Amino acid sequence: MKRVMIFFSLLAGLLMAATPLNAATPTVEELWNIIQKQQAEIEALKSQQQATEQKAVAADEKAEAAVEAMEDTAAVSGNWTDKTHIGGYGELHYNNIDADDSSRDVKDMDLHRFVMFFGHEFNDRIRLFSELEVEHGGVEADGSPLDGEVEVEQAYLEFDLKENLQARGGVFLLPVGILNETHEPATFYGVERNDVESIIIPSTWWEGGAGLSGHYASGFSWDLAVHSGLKMPTSGDNAWRVRSGRQKISNANAEDLAYTGRVKYTGIPGLELAASLQYQSDASQVGSDGIDDGLLFETHAVYQNGPFALRALYAEWNFDGSGVEAAGADEQKGWYLEPSFKPRKDLGLYARYEDIEGARDQDQFDQWEVGLNYWPHEAVVLKADYRNRDHDLSSASGRNFDAFDLGIGYHF
Repeated sequence: MKRVMIFFSLLAGLLMAATPLNAATPTVEELWNIIQKQQAEIEALKSQQQATEQKAVAADEKAEAAVEAMEDTAAVSGNWTDKTHIGGYGELHYNNIDADDSSRDVKDMDLHRFVMFFGHEFNDRIRLFSELEVEHGGVEADGSPLDGEVEVEQAYLEFDLKENLQARGGVFLLPVGILNETHEPATFYGVERNDVESIIIPSTWWEGGAGLSGHYASGFSWDLAVHSGLKMPTSGDNAWRVRSGRQKISNANAEDLAYTGRVKYTGIPGLELAASLQYQSDASQVGSDGIDDGLLFETHAVYQNGPFALRALYAEWNFDGSGVEAAGADEQKGWYLEPSFKPRKDLGLYARYEDIEGARDQDQFDQWEVGLNYWPHEAVVLKADYRNRDHDLSSASGRNFDAFDLGIGYHF
């Protein structure tokens, strides 16, 4: 209190010294009021300054949020342009078949396939693969068939668990054979795909499930998958036929799942060696109907050395069950050998021999084929071939034929 009184005394003295002699000397109470008024003005100025600073900070934060939103929008837009991929393939066929039974002659033209690929990379570890296919010209607007189909052949997510280990889930192509996973028209010889990888290995063959894949710098890789299985018919014209057992993931019966494994080696330039096994405990998904478990074994080799190349494949099914054994369809197998020669970068010549023993009489035959591919671009191909087919059984002899085929295809 003494310090306050001293302060006011000194302040009064200064004011008296600065005040003209004829001016009235302010009292201590008046001085206190002056000081209080000035203090209030100072506090008001401080409040005003703080409000101004707060408005400036809010404006800065709003501007930063707007910039971040613009960056996020640009990032999303960048994902579509940089991380979403579109591709596809297609092929048109002309077939001229001259059969021993003239009623089986064929002269037709078919838009065999029109396919679109869609893929997206969610980040560095997760990606989507999908494939939508229209076959044989599609279907009519009311859904009635034109002998065509609209199918989803692939729709799966792939996850990188490690640098050399991936997992997948969804609808995917099974790791069996040469053509099943890679079947774009410009990647193989012949207008039609080989018959072993159609009748014995029912390419194109896709199932729903989950899988693991591993690959190493040595060129060794492996695949394991658990997935939906076949639902083979046990009666009718297609009884015991493997290809007719594909469910195509259309409300597929999954009473008995199937298991597929593959090992592959590509450590030598130009060489691919692979073997696959598939097992399912009931190949018809129905108990006590004449067919039980089924086991598929497939192995193949692909070798290329300069302009020369060779493809060879063997596949065999073994089924258990009283009905399939009585029908003689418990063992179904086939193989083919295909040498080829490319004298020029854009021209390839090939020959193929196939031997097939399928379930039906018409699926037991051997066939010779020769032809050529011309690539005006590496992803565009023109094809021509000649085929000669002889059936093993006299009941199918009228189906023996000579055929001339033309085709055009592309992929991107």
